[in-house]
Amino acid sequence: MSPTVSFEFFPPRSVAAEQQLWSVVDRLAPLAPSFVSVTFGAGGSTRDATLETLRAISAQTALRPAGHLTCVGRSREDVDATIRDYWDAGVRHIIALRGDMPTLGEPFVANPDGYAGSPELVAAIRAIAPFEVSVSAYPEVHPESRSLAGDLELLARKVDAGATRAITQFCFVTEYIARLRDHIARAGIEVSVAP
Repeated sequence: MSPTVSFEFFPPRSVAAEQQLWSVVDRLAPLAPSFVSVTFGAGGSTRDATLETLRAISAQTALRPAGHLTCVGRSREDVDATIRDYWDAGVRHIIALRGDMPTLGEPFVANPDGYAGSPELVAAIRAIAPFEVSVSAYPEVHPESRSLAGDLELLARKVDAGATRAITQFCFVTEYIARLRDHIARAGIEVSVAP
């Protein structure tokens, strides 16, 4: 199996940032990444800029764009509209994340009209269109999780809902990533894991 690489971009917020983004895209494109993703600000704060950046990457490059998508603080109607907008923009890969609350350290509370978490978000994405869906995985236990077993149970639910890849949280300790891979295999969760 050959190694793959992806790059994550932030949607530009100024003309200078946009010029810098395209300069970076031009420099990285020859590396033939498996995909490039564009982040989705807290609570959807960069929704429009994310969508425009994804549209431009899809239209102006041969790169495969992946849009981040969170459900925190957002209604199902709003999230579903974003999913359809991604599809209409030519995006065929979503990185589905529950998202963090706007106030650092605040426990997650689902929007009363929104999705309860990432398994429900993944199921909604797959119900709307046949996207490739990546989700999060944690080589070190997620700060809100009670245990590794809890993290694995949540990952299994995301995969059962239709996730096709897990991307790990940023981690510098290779052994932790290898341990996570082994735990996933022992748990019988059939998903590829990208560090």
